[in-house]
Parts: sequence; structure tokens; C-alpha cells
Amino acid sequence: MTPGALALVVAVVFAWGTFSGRLERAGLTAPMAFVAVGVLLAGVSHVGGQADAAGIMVLTEATLVWVLFSDAARVGLREFRADAGVYGRLLALALPLTVVAGAAGAWVILDLPAPWLALLIGAALAPTDAALGAVVISHPAVPARIRRLLNVESGLNDGIVTPIVMVALAGAASAPGHAGANVVAAGLQLAGGALIGAGIGAGGGWLLRVAARRRWAADGFAGPAVLALALATYAGSLAAHGNGFVAAFAGGVAFGHVAGRGGPLEVFYVEQTADLASLLVWLLFGAVAVPLLYGVVDGALVLYAVVSLTAVRMIPVALSLAGTRLGARTVLFVGWFGPRGLASVVFALLAVEQLGEGAGPAVAVIVLTVLLSVVVHGLTAGPLAARYGAGARRHHPAKA
Repeated sequence: MTPGALALVVAVVFAWGTFSGRLERAGLTAPMAFVAVGVLLAGVSHVGGQADAAGIMVLTEATLVWVLFSDAARVGLREFRADAGVYGRLLALALPLTVVAGAAGAWVILDLPAPWLALLIGAALAPTDAALGAVVISHPAVPARIRRLLNVESGLNDGIVTPIVMVALAGAASAPGHAGANVVAAGLQLAGGALIGAGIGAGGGWLLRVAARRRWAADGFAGPAVLALALATYAGSLAAHGNGFVAAFAGGVAFGHVAGRGGPLEVFYVEQTADLASLLVWLLFGAVAVPLLYGVVDGALVLYAVVSLTAVRMIPVALSLAGTRLGARTVLFVGWFGPRGLASVVFALLAVEQLGEGAGPAVAVIVLTVLLSVVVHGLTAGPLAARYGAGARRHHPAKA
């Protein structure tokens, strides 16, 4: 990266931090802004061609680890119990249906060479990212229950779907006739990662809780300690040949359960670091990933991206929430705000790392779907949140 490009990146980060509230009220989200800056950088300085692939992987993987850990740690049992039935429907019914529908759609529409690639696409595009519709999560007009519902779903579904992505990658990377052995090995890695991550997260949470009670730890360093703990779950799992992302998610769940009252304050530092890293990942997405679409986008890719953001998400959500008395308006609102974001980008990068050129069809459709989601969900978040909130106040606000 040239000094001029670096100066532009730093200036944009500073400007966003300074004016983000005003810009978001005007309908501009952080992913929209930083993807646009990335595309601009790719056009004027060719930064995408100069980017170091290993460095990009380190940044994106660390960002996803922090997001998985902090999201899982933030979901308290009391918060989950308040709407456990609805959460269970979204995560245990709608999410698997979304994966299956996405894989089937990819197989039919994209004419893929292998079913494992279809499963990879369906799973990689199943998790939602609340950051792309952050206006909805923070909009005062939207009932708190619905904001919490979308936030908790987004915080948990990327960790839940990660094992499916890893199994799909193992199958796609296998030679003909050897997929079964690789899938079994991937399953063992997932189980190992969950156990190792939970152990490290619980142990770290207990130690930090004891340290806080006995005043061993300075207040200013508790946050960085949890930041390191999240990476420790990932690195420790990789060292033991487990899956690092599942370990980060399991570690976050265990840490949040064990750490006690101080946990949320310490996790806030991890969230802030993840937010900053996410901005850089979105910039790299615009600079490196979006140019990959030039010359390869066709009608099938566009059709699948549109279907993925609409029917593949909204129909499973509608089926899973039938009988909950949330109302048709609420079901449509929840179904629409399922933007695809950071997790999908990282899964695409993992596909490139493990499959090489064979990942081309999957990467192209994932990038296009995420790009489309950044734009359409970013543009509709504010107006639809205000409109839905106004309707919710008029019609049965307690049930909205």
C-alpha cells in the first residue's frame, strides 16, 4: 500500500469515527462507506493487486474470532430465556432450512460441478450480520423485543453454521471417493475445537473473575486480557488440530457464563476492537473482492444473489415463526433484515485458501450476494425501521 493510500485509509477511519452518528442518520452505513472507499482505492492505486494474501487472512480471521467470541459472550441466559421459544425457532429451524434452501438453489441455478460447493454456498450465506443493518438494531422506533431478537440471532447463527461450512470445505477439497474420510476428520476437529475453546474460555473467565475480586488486575488491562483470551481459544484449538472458529464461539459462551458481572465490561473492549478491524475488512472487501466480479457476473449469479436475500431467508423465517403471534408485519420485517456480512466474507476467503481456483464459482456468488446486501440492506434499514416502528405502535405494540 502506498503512503497516499494509507493516509486515505487512516483519514476515512478518523472521519467515520467523528461523523458516524450523523452519517448513519442520513442512511449511510459503515460497510457501505468502507466498501466504496475500497473500490475507489482499487481503481486509483491498484491496492487490491498489491495486497498480501496472508495479511488479509490474518486480519479477517482475527476479526471473525473476536466477533464470534464477543457475540457469544454477550448473550446472557436471562436475555435468552425471555424469548427462548422464538430464538429456538430461528436458530434450530429457520437457520437449517436456510442452509438447505440456499444449497438447493445454488445447485439448480448455478449448475455447479459438485454438491459440496452448493452446500458451501448455502451455509456461507446463511448467517446474518447485524452490522449491515445497525440502524435497525439501534432505532428507537423499533420495539426493543424485535431489536433484541435480530441482535441475538445475528450473534449466534454465524457460530452455529461454522461447522457446516467446514464440513462442506472438507468435502469439496477431497479427491473423488475420499470425501467421507475428510468429513469425519472435519467433524472430529469441530468437536475438539468446541471442547478446547470452552475449556479456555471458562478457565480464563474464572481467573479474571478471581483477579477482579482480589484486585489483582488493573482496570485498564482487563479488556485487552479478554481480547487475548479470544485469540487464545482460536490459537489453542489450532495447535491441537481443532477448529479455531468453533473454539472461539464455544469459548465466548463459556466465558460469558463464568465471568460474572465484570464480563460484559471486558467484552466491550473486544467488541470495539472487532468493530475497528471490521471497517478494515470491509475496505479490503471493496479493494480485493469486488474487483473479482468484473467480467464474471452473469444472469445466474444475479438471480441467485437476489433469491438468497429474499426467498431463501424470508420463507424459512416465515415458516419457523408461524404460530408465534408476532404478526405478519413483524415476520416480514425480521425476514427481510437478514443481511449477509463479515462471516460470509471470511468463509469465502477460507474457500480460496483451501480450494484454490476450484473455489471460483462459490467465491463469486458469495461476494456478489454480500455486495448486494451491503447496498440494499443499508439503504432500506432506516426507512423500513421507521415505518415498521410506527406501525408497531399503532397495532398491538406489546406483541410487535
